[in-house]
Amino acid sequence: MNTDKYGVGHDPDCYLGTDVLKNLLDLRDERDLNEAERYLTEKCATQFEFQEPPYSLATLKDIHHTLFSRIYSWAGELRTVKISKGGNQFCIPERIEPEATKEFSRLKAAGWFDGYSREQLVVACADSYGTINVLYPFREGNGRTQRILFEWIIVNAGYKIDWWAVDQQEWVAANISSFHGNDHHLNQIFERCIGMPIQEDVHS
Repeated sequence: MNTDKYGVGHDPDCYLGTDVLKNLLDLRDERDLNEAERYLTEKCATQFEFQEPPYSLATLKDIHHTLFSRIYSWAGELRTVKISKGGNQFCIPERIEPEATKEFSRLKAAGWFDGYSREQLVVACADSYGTINVLYPFREGNGRTQRILFEWIIVNAGYKIDWWAVDQQEWVAANISSFHGNDHHLNQIFERCIGMPIQEDVHS
């Protein structure tokens, strides 16, 4: 049986004979779909305003829906198929909700990292980002959705954040390393992207 890029075999979510996800724009070419995704999600991302905690899986669903509702009919809905990339199996669909609840409870117990030093925040964000990435709750668009959530977490903790210093390939490589238990590369990304304390910047 042939498998698509997500390792799910004959995929009813894709156009027949392709690994292109069915979409509201009816784009059948992967490059065209990727370009449309990039354009529309960047445009939708400008609509977000900072949201204070508490955060939850419902927060991720809301973010995903806002980003992708013009592209996919299932925007904001949890995936229902098993997915693997490069031989790495993400969380099975049945475990997404309980595992997400566990991680968000951990974040709540940590006070959403409020009061953390910058060094503590870098390590904590890398660890939590890697954990949520393994959940891979949505069929597509997980990285973009997570980055908005962590932008809010970091701003709520009192720090500036800028993702532009990292390209897509670096995100992918860091997430693969984290999947195998090594958060070093995610640490490097958050070290580069988390800026100075917001209040210090305001009063400087």
